[in-house]
Amino acid sequence: MTDFVFTVEKITKMFITGPEVIKTVLGEEISMEDLGGARVHCETTGNAHFYAESEEECFDQIKELVSYIPWNNTHKAKKFPKKSPKTRRFKIDGIMPSDPKQPYDVRDLIKAITDDSQFFEIQELFAQNIVIGFGRVNGESIGIVANQPLVLAGVLDVDSSDKAARFIRYCDAFNIPLLTLVDLPGYLPGVDQEHAGVIRHGAKLLYAYSEATVPKVTLITRKAYGGGYIAMCSHHLRADFVFAWPTAEIAVMGPEGASNIIFRKEIMSAENPDEMRKQKVAEYKRKFANPYVAAAYGYVDAVIEPAETRKLLIHALEISKEKDMKMPMKKHGIPPF
Repeated sequence: MTDFVFTVEKITKMFITGPEVIKTVLGEEISMEDLGGARVHCETTGNAHFYAESEEECFDQIKELVSYIPWNNTHKAKKFPKKSPKTRRFKIDGIMPSDPKQPYDVRDLIKAITDDSQFFEIQELFAQNIVIGFGRVNGESIGIVANQPLVLAGVLDVDSSDKAARFIRYCDAFNIPLLTLVDLPGYLPGVDQEHAGVIRHGAKLLYAYSEATVPKVTLITRKAYGGGYIAMCSHHLRADFVFAWPTAEIAVMGPEGASNIIFRKEIMSAENPDEMRKQKVAEYKRKFANPYVAAAYGYVDAVIEPAETRKLLIHALEISKEKDMKMPMKKHGIPPF
């Protein structure tokens, strides 16, 4: 199977049964472009990883990709000169909104961390609630997996789990360290997701992280709730380092929802239910939904200020560079296909 699939608008066509067969068998009429064109495979099916409007753009994408990856799994990717992020445009302290419910573009955070603020995104048009791609930190290639709060609040679903899991497996196969940026309220609820097999597809993400033996560093910026917290490379999935910003909320669910369930009797019986609800939400945040409780249990290694992020990520990657993790002797594992 190919590592990555590149497509070009109005040139690329891929399908198992063409328009004529579909028309003959099902009586449906569709053009080749609408059935299996470049944008269809990059945006809808997820079969392709890169979309270009011209062949020249496609060749440039290929050249950039090969600069991040090694020639084979016994070598490391070529090291480049170290460069600082472009802080004038991507200042890490100004990325996070003060309102925890307000979205932001996680790519700005990525570019505030990576060398020269460069980020080579993969499958940009597919399952946009998660962002994957390559960057460099301290001159060395890393793979980045990040929830995207701009799309569906960054939740995990069937497609995003598949997208991230395959990328994690690729990085692990070629000895590329992984950085995971966490900000999600959990898995996407709904009948459609359940019937589409979100349990099975979601398990692919957990499997990929748990089997990966490359250095794995995780940063929790805001929300990390429920099963989504576990799936996004927590210590339970063998992360080497887990950092959290002071704004991180690590809990089974959000403070508002949890308080309505846990303190339902107190709220309903209070003279002023709205005021009591506010008090209980504040109590829940103080006791549970903050990074310090998780740190006390050893689930977070350090609560750090945003300005320290890049320095500590470089340190963590440097410490784990020579990581040598042995898996049980076997021909191969059995992913939840």
